[in-house]
Amino acid sequence: MAVIRAEKVAQVAKIQELLSKAKCAVLVDFCGLTVAQDTDLRRQMRQAGVTYLVVKNTLLRIAAEQVGIEGLEPALAKNTAIAVAGEDPVAAAKVINTFAKQNKNLIVKMGILDGKVISAAEVKALADLPPREVLLAKVLGSMNAPMSNLVGVLQGTIRQVVYALDAVRKAKEAA
Repeated sequence: MAVIRAEKVAQVAKIQELLSKAKCAVLVDFCGLTVAQDTDLRRQMRQAGVTYLVVKNTLLRIAAEQVGIEGLEPALAKNTAIAVAGEDPVAAAKVINTFAKQNKNLIVKMGILDGKVISAAEVKALADLPPREVLLAKVLGSMNAPMSNLVGVLQGTIRQVVYALDAVRKAKEAA
């Protein structure tokens, strides 16, 4: 009995560590996936730098309570796997969403984003976000636009002064 208890404590500690370091985590029901499909999903997760674990609902609930995450109870039924992204918060959601489109047996239960529980619809919206580089380019473009407009206005004024001086020069040459 003590050996089993020690293993469970170790599993709870592992899940707790994953949840505490996670920027994003997605809980899924994997029931109905074939071994080949599950292997493919795990391969895609590894390539994206996402940790994917099949967990017991009770152990996940205990670990989430210890980390301070509340509201997971509705998702803790049937089979549960958790995909945890440590670096890129969108990576887990993107891989899960892409895989779920191809395999209807994979069901998104809910997610955790920065310690807050989010619904399956919010996980899908998170997956639909453009990549970080595109978002940064849009922000920089928005910041650059007013400066570009100011430069254009100032150039227009200088251009008009140059045209006026050129007209005066032509008039003096003609006279």
